[in-house]
Amino acid sequence: MIEKIEQLMQEISALHAKNAQEAEALRIKYLSKKGEISQLMNDFRSVPAELKKEVGMKINQLKSLAQEKINALKEGAGEGSATGSSSIDLTRTPYPITLGSRHPLTIVKNEIVDIFSRLGFTLAEGPEVEDDWHVYSSLNFADDHPARDMQDTFFVEAHPDIILRSHTSSVQSRVMEKTQPPIRILCPGRVYRNEAVSARAHCFFHQIEGLYVDKNVSFTDLKQVLLLFAQELFGPDTKIRLRPSYFPFTEPSAEMDVSCTICGGKGCSMCKGSGWLEILGCGMVDPAVLDANGIDSSIYTGYAFGMGIERITNLKYQVKDLRMFSENDVRFLDEFTSAR
Repeated sequence: MIEKIEQLMQEISALHAKNAQEAEALRIKYLSKKGEISQLMNDFRSVPAELKKEVGMKINQLKSLAQEKINALKEGAGEGSATGSSSIDLTRTPYPITLGSRHPLTIVKNEIVDIFSRLGFTLAEGPEVEDDWHVYSSLNFADDHPARDMQDTFFVEAHPDIILRSHTSSVQSRVMEKTQPPIRILCPGRVYRNEAVSARAHCFFHQIEGLYVDKNVSFTDLKQVLLLFAQELFGPDTKIRLRPSYFPFTEPSAEMDVSCTICGGKGCSMCKGSGWLEILGCGMVDPAVLDANGIDSSIYTGYAFGMGIERITNLKYQVKDLRMFSENDVRFLDEFTSAR
């Protein structure tokens, strides 16, 4: 029997196959239940006791040799062969496989989040379907404020108090009513407004807002944080300016401009010759907002800011039509494959 095993070893060592079918036929011949090696295992019962150990080791060596040889033959037969390789998945997308990329809004959002996280801000999220209290009343919006008008807000017809949030400031309200200062949060998310869809406006878009509440927080703190943010996002030479403005939930309030990222402040079509581009609104949290959300305004102060992610993305990548962000045109998205 040992001679038979050595003969099979020489025979298997010399095997070759032109394709995967031939390699499979060899596997069946030697390794299947009715194959040559299985037959040896059946004959092993008649081997004298004093030879069983030696013969058993030889059979195991033969089986290992056969498995390695036939596996190698299958791999070799599959290379360059379009027929029969077990490594070919016929359900797989044909080459070349197009790789996806992050959406430009996601790229910019992640960059903004990264900057503020290094300044100590943590992420907070809230529901997109909200109630009037968190979107308006808790944020010092008067009952007759224009933002409550049907032309601006999407209301749920059966429940007039339930709306689609028109800003992510509702997340700030939810955090303040459950958390005592210090609070330092960043709130990204999708918001909805009842506007006609055009190249410059959409019925939904994305915002990211920040809130910091603690003792002795000042407008100077707000200005320094926003300057650091602008220089991190647009470059170290970026300048900012704050213009007085009005928001129901902050007092005093301001709009922040950055020096034009295209012309460096010299004046171009992008900045309409002014050298400045508006990117966000900000201000000190109105004491009435703090009190409405359970925070003592005689002890704590805070600042808040908010920006549209589409607006920032437009400035960074000069996308002139807002609708392109939601049309899923692969040709447009492919332009951002190499972006961070």
